[in-house]
Amino acid sequence: MSSQTDTSVADALSRTAERVERALETALGSASPLLREAPERLLEAMRHGALGGGKRLRPFLVVESAALFGAPADQAMPVALALECVHCYSLVHDDLPAMDDDDLRRGRPTVHRAFDEATAILAGDALLTLAFGLVAEAQAIAPERRIELVRLLSREAGAAGMVGGQALDLAAERRPTLHEAEIRQLQAMKTGALIAFGCEAGAVLAGASGSDQAVLRRFGEALGLAFQLADDLLDETADTATLGKAAGKDAARGKKTLPALHGQSWTRQELSRLVRDAEAMLEPFGMRAQTLRWAARFVAGRDR
Repeated sequence: MSSQTDTSVADALSRTAERVERALETALGSASPLLREAPERLLEAMRHGALGGGKRLRPFLVVESAALFGAPADQAMPVALALECVHCYSLVHDDLPAMDDDDLRRGRPTVHRAFDEATAILAGDALLTLAFGLVAEAQAIAPERRIELVRLLSREAGAAGMVGGQALDLAAERRPTLHEAEIRQLQAMKTGALIAFGCEAGAVLAGASGSDQAVLRRFGEALGLAFQLADDLLDETADTATLGKAAGKDAARGKKTLPALHGQSWTRQELSRLVRDAEAMLEPFGMRAQTLRWAARFVAGRDR
């Protein structure tokens, strides 16, 4: 990936991340209509889990996929925030001792370390339920599209998507080996489901055709696998200071990954293939899809 492409996507991501951070601060404030009378300690834990950093890739994908079909960022932002709330809830719960047992996230103590386990569980629960309220209250989106977005988000976040993928991942730790198809399935569910939703959601809220929604969905699926492959590769090659979380834990816990199965050279080749496939899917949209095209290259080549 060229340095110009790298800089362009990094700048766009940074701008969206700043906007998402500000909007999340408002959405997680005590004055938010969805959070009035919420206990302050619970709100603090929710903020700790959702604010203060992160790439904000998933909301970026919502905003950019919506822009591809002419929907402005203001219209897309409630869905982008909802998706980020679901993602942050998943991190809060994944970090728990009963799950991945991590002490560090984004360079800070995880929520159960900064507060306690019970509060972390409740904070995750509250972030998840807040997400659906944010979509439901998105008045700039037609009601029938909001219903469709709620349906899609519930599927991708639940047992057939992210939660199911986490269950498969935990079960895989107790098995000596996993076939490549099994690893791809758990990664498509655990990581890919929300990334695919981010791409599809922008098309849905903008009122794109069913065929265009399907293209963005397939693009998101390819991007999700590329993201996970890059993440697994970083776990093997980067240090804790770079990642902002413990490095090398996947191998220590017996996580089943494609880099562990095939090696780093194969993984880099597969990343290149996925980027080519993702870019080819966007060809019908021409230069309008340039930011998403660059995003695929950025995800595959990231170093943190």
